[in-house]
Amino acid sequence: MSGSPARGAAVRGGPLGPRKSWTELLAGRVKKQKYNPERERKLKDSALQLLRYHQNMNDLLLEVEDPQCKKLCLSKLIDCDSASAYSDRSSSFIGSAFRDQALRLGVPVGLLSARVFACSVQQVCMEPSHPVLLSSEQRKKLSSLLEIAQHLLAHNMFSRLTFCQELWKAQNSLLLEAVWCLHMHSVVSLQELLQSHPDTQTMTMWLFRNLCILCEQIDASSPSSDTTNTMLSGMFTAGFVELLVSRGFQESWNRRPMEPEKMPQVATDVLQRMLTFALDTLDADPQVTSAYQAVRGWCSVYSGHVCCGMIAVDSLKRFFSHTLTQILIYKPVLKADAIQMQKEWSFAKTCHLLTTLYCRVFVTLGPEESVGRLQEVLEMEEVNWKHVLSCLSTLVVCFPEAQQLVKDWVASLMTRAFESCHLDSMVTAFLIVRQATLEGPFVFPSYADWFKESFGSSLGYHSCSKKALVFLFKFLSDLVPWEPPRYMQVHIFHPPLVPSKYHSLLTDYISLAKTRLVDLKVSVENMGLYEDLSSSRDIAEPQSQAIQDVEKAIVVFEQTGKIPMPVMEASIFRRPYFLSHFLPALLTPRVLPEVPDSRVAFIETLKRADKIPSSLYNAYCQACATAEEKQPKNATPGKKTKPDCAEQPLGLLSAALEELRALMTDPTQYDVISAQVAVISERLNAALGHNNDDGSLRRSKIQLSVLTPTLQRQDQTVVDLLLTAFCQNLMVASSFVSPERQSPWAVLFVRTLCGHMLIPAVLTRLCQLLYHQGPSLSTPHVLGLAALAVHLGECGSMLPEVDPGILAPAGSLCVPEFLNSLLTCRTRESLLFCMKFCTAAISYCLCKFSAQPHVALHNYLSPGLIKRFQFIVLRVFSETRAPCPPEHTASLSWRPLYLPSADWQSAALSLWAWNSFQEMLKEKEFYLTFRDWVQLELEIQPEADILSGSERYDFHQWAIYEHFFPAPSALGGCDGDLVAACTVLVSELMDFYQSSRSYNHSQDSDLVLGGRTGNEDILSRLQEMAADLELDQGSSVSYGCSASQSHILFLVFKRRLQALASGDSMATSLRRQRELLICKRLLLRLPPSVLMGSPRVGQPVSPNCEEFFNLVNSELRNFCCHGSVLTHDITMHFFRGLLNVCFRSQDPALVTNMTLTECQTKCPMILTSALLWWSRLEPVLYSRWKKCHQSTLPRELQRLQEAQEFASKFLSDSASPAPSPAWISAAALHFAIREVRKENVKAHLKKLDCERKELLISLLFFSLMSLLSSYLTQQDTAEYLKAMDICAEVLECLERRKVSWLMLFQLTETDAELGHLLHLAPGQHTRLLPFAFYSLLSYFSEHAIIKEEAFLYVAVDMYLKLMQLFVDGETGTGLPQASKSLKLQGHSLLQGSPVQLITEARIFLLQLIPQCPEKCFSNMTELLAGRRDYDPEMSNALLQRRQAVPSFDLSQEPHLF
Repeated sequence: MSGSPARGAAVRGGPLGPRKSWTELLAGRVKKQKYNPERERKLKDSALQLLRYHQNMNDLLLEVEDPQCKKLCLSKLIDCDSASAYSDRSSSFIGSAFRDQALRLGVPVGLLSARVFACSVQQVCMEPSHPVLLSSEQRKKLSSLLEIAQHLLAHNMFSRLTFCQELWKAQNSLLLEAVWCLHMHSVVSLQELLQSHPDTQTMTMWLFRNLCILCEQIDASSPSSDTTNTMLSGMFTAGFVELLVSRGFQESWNRRPMEPEKMPQVATDVLQRMLTFALDTLDADPQVTSAYQAVRGWCSVYSGHVCCGMIAVDSLKRFFSHTLTQILIYKPVLKADAIQMQKEWSFAKTCHLLTTLYCRVFVTLGPEESVGRLQEVLEMEEVNWKHVLSCLSTLVVCFPEAQQLVKDWVASLMTRAFESCHLDSMVTAFLIVRQATLEGPFVFPSYADWFKESFGSSLGYHSCSKKALVFLFKFLSDLVPWEPPRYMQVHIFHPPLVPSKYHSLLTDYISLAKTRLVDLKVSVENMGLYEDLSSSRDIAEPQSQAIQDVEKAIVVFEQTGKIPMPVMEASIFRRPYFLSHFLPALLTPRVLPEVPDSRVAFIETLKRADKIPSSLYNAYCQACATAEEKQPKNATPGKKTKPDCAEQPLGLLSAALEELRALMTDPTQYDVISAQVAVISERLNAALGHNNDDGSLRRSKIQLSVLTPTLQRQDQTVVDLLLTAFCQNLMVASSFVSPERQSPWAVLFVRTLCGHMLIPAVLTRLCQLLYHQGPSLSTPHVLGLAALAVHLGECGSMLPEVDPGILAPAGSLCVPEFLNSLLTCRTRESLLFCMKFCTAAISYCLCKFSAQPHVALHNYLSPGLIKRFQFIVLRVFSETRAPCPPEHTASLSWRPLYLPSADWQSAALSLWAWNSFQEMLKEKEFYLTFRDWVQLELEIQPEADILSGSERYDFHQWAIYEHFFPAPSALGGCDGDLVAACTVLVSELMDFYQSSRSYNHSQDSDLVLGGRTGNEDILSRLQEMAADLELDQGSSVSYGCSASQSHILFLVFKRRLQALASGDSMATSLRRQRELLICKRLLLRLPPSVLMGSPRVGQPVSPNCEEFFNLVNSELRNFCCHGSVLTHDITMHFFRGLLNVCFRSQDPALVTNMTLTECQTKCPMILTSALLWWSRLEPVLYSRWKKCHQSTLPRELQRLQEAQEFASKFLSDSASPAPSPAWISAAALHFAIREVRKENVKAHLKKLDCERKELLISLLFFSLMSLLSSYLTQQDTAEYLKAMDICAEVLECLERRKVSWLMLFQLTETDAELGHLLHLAPGQHTRLLPFAFYSLLSYFSEHAIIKEEAFLYVAVDMYLKLMQLFVDGETGTGLPQASKSLKLQGHSLLQGSPVQLITEARIFLLQLIPQCPEKCFSNMTELLAGRRDYDPEMSNALLQRRQAVPSFDLSQEPHLF
């Protein structure tokens, strides 16, 4: 390291002579001075100070002459890319070098090494690539340093204190990850680093700033995000959180005696700054910004898995308690603002991060300590009421045990407030109560209930003295200007109980509150009697609220026999509402029952109390008499018209059900049981508040969401209680008497359910249990629900139909069919559950109704359920597939099923072998047909099937070829007809791909074959049958028999497409497109020879593609996404099938030429598709042809190849004449031009002047189709402009060559020359030709359109069709805003919408009409026939011009543009 000799000479030479080395200088001073211990100590201190303030330790080491010490350069030692990085870098050598050098310098080796390593760490952190993270290169260098430092530490050769002090001198360049690495590798701990900083405030800000930057990276999608997560989980848990929380929140007595106070201050300061930063960010606008990301990262600190186990519990609780306090006192908010705004501070409306933070604090502190902390803060500090109330909402919603704590807290606040007239306690209590009531009755009683309980009796808080009473009304009066109207309504309609001598206090407050409500435009008189005044919902309409009031009043009257107090009060104090709304709702005309019901009794009681005016009562009686006269003879009187609704505890209902269960020990006593069921019905009516309006149920359908069935909490509680009782009653009754000997208690019970408006809730709950939880149900549940299903079928006439939406889009289902649809056999578990349920239901039905004929059983059981049972038994038990004699047992025993150890397999086999069951299967309704089998088998998920792959294959072979295929069609078989079997498979596969039978179908589901579960194996069976069918057809042709002209696949497609609704609506178009997509993809999964159809009889045998051609021309061309071509997959499939057929014929080339020649006239889209995909199609065709025949490609394939070569040469400088036919060459040229860049299009199209006119006409047609496609897709404005330029250039070329192009807009299929082009245009494109015509107006030549006799006729025809398109809504999509503008006599307007285009077209025609020769108007009358009303002004101008003599010189040039 001493440098070169020249450099050494320069150092030692000079005007003062040679310079001495450091060692020589020190040696000289030692010789000249006497030994003095004091001077030695001072000398060492001076050396130490020199080392401390020297800025480059490496330069200092250069002064050392020892060769080994000269190599002590840490920049090379840590340089991982150096060639000698690891050559001499052993830890022992480095330690020895440090020790030797320290000895020569006379300083401690720990001080020297610490200073050197501090400089080296600073060098590593220089030029960072990230504010807090190291780069991979920096990380490698630091790792090398850490290994050396650990060795020095192990040999007491490293001073941590000096290292920390030196490190902090360059803190601005120090990276947080480097500090973390030092801590994790135990070089120096975080505590030592933070403790050694000379400036506490600076260090705190540095740490806070770096923590914020680090927290931003938690969700950042960068290469260092993994490192960031590692740092957070490691550094926070093992480092910062442990250090900051432990040191900042430890008990003072627990601190070490010699520890200074700086560390706790730093810890609390950093944590406080982070919390304040988080609250500031959330308070400003909680959007996903970098600050928000940092807050989200910091909130993870509070999670249990980060804190637990690393920090002492006491310290952690003190930290969370401090955090909660700081949140509550952050930016205090006035109580007046809280009174007005607390509705917006509910749990649902609070920022998710804030509620998460609350929950994590509450989990650590516990509800009791959290409530206690809330109390302390509210008593001692000014608080942020938004945080206090949102914190309270989170506490009561997420921690139910805190609800009682809050109630007790409110009670203590109220007691304190009235004992000492403490206003703050009063305000706090009201705010807490109102906030808790915002979260709903399951959290806290309604505000009205609380207010009545607190002040509505003589035991209220205010009843202790006059002072307390005055205090209450003073407080309520002061709230009036601030509080929402709902609370004032509560105070008015549920006022505090006041002694008569102080009644003026109440009246003064009510007057003030009513005045305020009037100012707020809230009606007091129209408030409902039982309205939930504490609800946050908008105020209901008086009429709907009155109906609810009537229902609840009748329920209360049934229970008490007295007029409810709210009704009495309304009849006196609220007569306008009572007379105008309540009584009309109560006195709704109906057919009065023979036995007076509760409504009749309630009305009569009110009449006797003079609460109903005589005129109103007489009108009601007259209307009821009129309704009775109009009632049908078979109608049952006494049906109530409105449901009752009461908030009734379930205790009475539960007790009644218990009594019924006790009666099940003797289920034959019908009278006692029926009486108890009547009691249950009454209790149920009171509990639900519903009445027995069966008629309303019959007139409506039940709407259910099968995928997400939900119930209200009260309804689910009641339904669960009833279903549990039914299952228990069934088990108890069956343990004493078999089902057929029991009294009809079950049907009475079910009719009770049907008689109430509870049946939707029952069916929803059954959906939850059977579909979503079926495999987890216990045996009693399965038996009980199966019996319930049977009795629901028995009561089917009382039940409405069910509309499950996605299940039956074409209609609704009866209840038995709906319940059957809830049973699925997709997996092993669900199939076994279905077997249990079906076994139980069928066994119970056959036992219960054994005396009835089998044909009547379909009234109780869904035929689908019996078919499902047959499917499961045949699938699971192979022994049932062989015919066996039925067991002639007298009856099927029900008893084994309800025993705990029920053997369901034996029960299913016993039921299957039972003679009566086999006899029932002979009924036509219960046949398991081949179609039924395919439907059920398609739902199976192979990966979760109860059968293995080989077992499933064996089952399919048996079911198809041994069972259903040879069976007669009368029994659900196929009569041995392969075509019939294929038809069923194809139809069911297509239905399944679109249906939602298995309830796992969403509107966004992909329509890819195989994407639905269970269809692959059935599709394989179809492929096998298709191959067999192809062999049969080939054999028929070879023997000269006439084969069917239509493949079965196309027959099914045609029938299904015809069945779809016709029309041009978007819904119809989408349904048709979905059907075609499935048709196409099913074709792709079958052999390509299917597209070739049945071969024609004769030599050579040629394919019959008529059906496929028809499918392309009539359907596929309207839904292809490439305009005039098919997709690549179906194109390749066609040619693959063509080659397969050709290679089986005697003359493949001839068959190929014949087929492709036929395509030119019957299905030209196949040829244009081949041209588009030729680059991918040609290698496959050429390879396969060469393998089978050494000759060149057939002539028609060469024609396509030549057209492609022509297009390629046209775009180059070596153009050649276009091959015939011209339209194929035009198509190839069009596809090639589409790939050319927009700026080069015009240059290439200039060469069109040399081409034939037939090619130009066809090229313009293809260009128009491309223009319309870009218009319809609207994906790229540049694409549209490019298509417009191509059309313009071709049009210009035609006009230069004076070639008429108008025939393209008047094409018909009978046109011999160009009619085939219509087969290349989708139907929508053909209809939009008028749009294309007028989009090109700006490119028309004004000379050509005047001289062209047919132009006016075509222009008018296009205009009228454009008008019709606009009326039909087919021009709803606007053109790109950057499109060309129309220029008409100096007027320029963007084609921004169809209306603008029509307007410009109209102006153009009105200016053109006077300038056209008279001969142009010869056929106008026929053209306008039936369309004159489209534009009367235009029609009149055309007809008048036809009759008038030209008034202008024809030689004069028109000014059209």
